[in-house]
Amino acid sequence: MSESNGGAYAQVAVEQVPDRLFTYAVPPGLEVRVGMRVTVPWRQILRQGYVISLSDVCPALPGRGAKTDADLFGEAPPPRVKAIAEAPDPLPYFTETTLRLLRWMAAYYDVGFTLALRSALPAPVREGGSRARELLTVAPILPPPPHRPPLSKRQKALYEDIVRVDGGLLAPLCKELSTTLQTLRRLAAMGYIAVERREAPRNPLAGRRILPTKPLPLTEAQAAALRVILAERRPTLLFGVTGSGKTEVYMQAIAQTLAEGRGAIVLVPEIALTPQTVNRFAARFGQQVAVLHSALGDGERHDEWHRIRRGEARVVVGPRSAVFAPVNPLGLLIVDEEHDSGYKQDESPRYSARDVAVMRANLEGARCVLGSATPSLESWRNATELGKYALVRLPGRVGGATLPDVAIVDLREAVRPGQGAPIFSEPLIDALKSCLERGEQAILFLNRRGYAPTYQCGACGEPIACPHCSARMTYHAKDDTLRCHLCGAWQRPPAACPRCGAPLFKPLGVGTQRVEAALGAILPRARVIRMDADSTGRRHSHDELLSAFRAKEADILLGTQMIAKGLDFPNVTLVGILAADRSLNIPYDFRAPERTFQLIAQVSGRAGRGALPGRVIVQTLQPEHPAIRAACDCAYERFAAEELEARRDAGLPPYAKLACVTFVGPDPEAVRRAAETAARRLAACRGLEALPAMPAPLERKEDRWRWQILVKAPSSKAIVAACDHVIPRDTRVSDDLRVLVDVDALFLA
Repeated sequence: MSESNGGAYAQVAVEQVPDRLFTYAVPPGLEVRVGMRVTVPWRQILRQGYVISLSDVCPALPGRGAKTDADLFGEAPPPRVKAIAEAPDPLPYFTETTLRLLRWMAAYYDVGFTLALRSALPAPVREGGSRARELLTVAPILPPPPHRPPLSKRQKALYEDIVRVDGGLLAPLCKELSTTLQTLRRLAAMGYIAVERREAPRNPLAGRRILPTKPLPLTEAQAAALRVILAERRPTLLFGVTGSGKTEVYMQAIAQTLAEGRGAIVLVPEIALTPQTVNRFAARFGQQVAVLHSALGDGERHDEWHRIRRGEARVVVGPRSAVFAPVNPLGLLIVDEEHDSGYKQDESPRYSARDVAVMRANLEGARCVLGSATPSLESWRNATELGKYALVRLPGRVGGATLPDVAIVDLREAVRPGQGAPIFSEPLIDALKSCLERGEQAILFLNRRGYAPTYQCGACGEPIACPHCSARMTYHAKDDTLRCHLCGAWQRPPAACPRCGAPLFKPLGVGTQRVEAALGAILPRARVIRMDADSTGRRHSHDELLSAFRAKEADILLGTQMIAKGLDFPNVTLVGILAADRSLNIPYDFRAPERTFQLIAQVSGRAGRGALPGRVIVQTLQPEHPAIRAACDCAYERFAAEELEARRDAGLPPYAKLACVTFVGPDPEAVRRAAETAARRLAACRGLEALPAMPAPLERKEDRWRWQILVKAPSSKAIVAACDHVIPRDTRVSDDLRVLVDVDALFLA
């Protein structure tokens, strides 16, 4: 471990050391730049880290991390500072602008800077365990060296074939040319070809047949939207009905950005949407497109990220983590379906990729487009009340398609005594039969997987609950198991009720597996694809299921919210929403009406996107609810005005900032006491409102108890300052108690 008394100094974020920066000297002759990955001595071992800043004076005492920006540049240099051991990669992993973004993110979401930095790198890149692979390649030597041995007739034909295809990877080449490794090695020994190891990046798009496309003529509304996007310095909210051609506007904006010498990032909320979106963009921009998402293999994620960093891919498509893709320079950031809750990270740091995208675009001077048929109320207010965003509308569908006809079915009229509401109403059954007779396709939506959400004793009514969580276990008929969808625990259904001993059990409620079984009884000839978390666990399964449905290998696509948005199937003419009010009944969720409106409107938008007219049937027990009525009328602006007025009167987001502080631990009394103490201290802080501590809606998860405090304030800074004062960050994690601060909380569970 070398040490230095002079020269340049670096502030380094060391992997696995949260919330601290360390000072190291830069050895003479070692070129170090901000954002580079380095190896440094730390407590007698070598660790990797990232250079955050450089200075001619020593910024901090050795080993004492700087916790705020103000601490980074002190005035008293220490006498001796350990030196950076190695800088293995000359190309920085982060730009200075990206580091500014991560500092903002750490402050806004109240997390340590190192944790924010770790979230910006895919695990295979951060851990360095998926090095670029090297494979044997074959290349013809042109012209062959003089005085080479003569070739036989077969060898000459093989050499000419290798020249014709310009060589390639050895294994595929042997298969294509019907030859062997030994034969190729003989040609190499004779000086006609070179066989050597070369880096072979793993390509997620390899093997896909993608036909190139050209830009489409824009409608007047699309052209106007594109002009605003290219001219505006503010973020642009692209408010377009489903099927209005937002993707074509995105692609033409990207084309202009590439022509300017800058790159683009396209965010989608669901991994299920990534294959379809990637195909569209790859068809237009070819090898310039890279994919980043967690369903890729480690090697693919490693290679794609480095391909982006080297500037070989300038268009990146992926879900929320792709917002940190190392595109440099960045010219355009698109957040498709910007309203979707999938953009909110559910573990620390609990960032919103939409808001991080807006901030990154601002810091980098890039354009930012937020697109949706059902914008979030936060974005809608920013565009219509505050003027922070430009607003452009796409009011009609492209290609002559019209919005589908929507009918509401009141399930209360179909309730049978002692049986509850049926899965399918008569109008929906008739519509399904007619759709299939015409050779068209249908989509059925139910946002609940499994066979039945409750497995209940028929004698005493006692449900089977998860032994580790405050949740009922869901019955899965396919493998005859009870499963907890929160912690993953499972068990076989008991032979007798644990409470009364009766052997009478019955599944209650409806999940996608039960719907699939019911479809088999009603429409035995119908080919059904079920798409939910149970059927898409295998790698590439999303792509395979959607490709099969697009190829008309199935008549009905049945699924949860992963099929609710972004999918485009021209032959789908019928959409059935089986329980439109299910998301209205979530306790303590003031966003329930907004989420219900968005789901209904988005799922309805899958019908009638081609030349054939579409029809939507919405089944509900609350047909009079304003959110359901507005969604069925395609009346977003009416709904937004009414909901914003209610939020304003209640002092709820977007008219205030909301954080959820959750206390988690194995001892319920200790958790309660800690939460109640913190709630009293937060309530005493000026400028914010802290509600009394109460058990979380999900009171126990994975054998750990949970209490929550809701905190409201005019700004997130006020919330973060109060939380840091009452619950310092270095006290938030222990074996006995964890404290989770979720700024801009979407779900209170």
